[in-house]
Amino acid sequence: MSKRRQELLAIAAELFAARGFANVTVDEIGDAAGVSGPALYHHFSGKEALLGEMLIDISEYLLSGARRVLAEGGAGALARLIRFHAEFAVTDRALITVHFRDLVHAADHDRAKVRRYQSQYALLWADELTRLGLAADRRTAQAAVHATFGLLNSTPFSTRLPAAQMVELLVTMATSALTSAAPAVGLASAVP
Repeated sequence: MSKRRQELLAIAAELFAARGFANVTVDEIGDAAGVSGPALYHHFSGKEALLGEMLIDISEYLLSGARRVLAEGGAGALARLIRFHAEFAVTDRALITVHFRDLVHAADHDRAKVRRYQSQYALLWADELTRLGLAADRRTAQAAVHATFGLLNSTPFSTRLPAAQMVELLVTMATSALTSAAPAVGLASAVP
């Protein structure tokens, strides 16, 4: 993806997060990017296509990041997954806001792709919880993962601490949330 395309996506994400997808025009995105609104059509077929690409990119980033973390193997994979997502949540608040609020505005095929990636991402986490014995079964693991994502992804809507402190708070809270589903395995033996 070109640098300019990435810049346009970032600018649109900030505008969508601040005002909502439906309340932002192509001309306003262009103005914020220092180009005419119609110039955006050189990069995207329309505002909906821009939103779809933005949301798919977020989902691909999270999925590939989780796969990379798990491929490293060893003890502490769950802790690394938690930190990876917490850092994303703190650094990319606009993207989380847009994803949470504006996914409904994406084209059906883009929304389906995002949902597929989200499901794969959550299953990677659930499988790691199950592997560690931190959930009685896969269904419980999936429920714990989704509840923890709710905690992590609520960051844009919460009172802000400095970024480093917020990451550490989220890591601590997410670790506690995930390990509380454990039938009999203690935190110290599961998440270094």
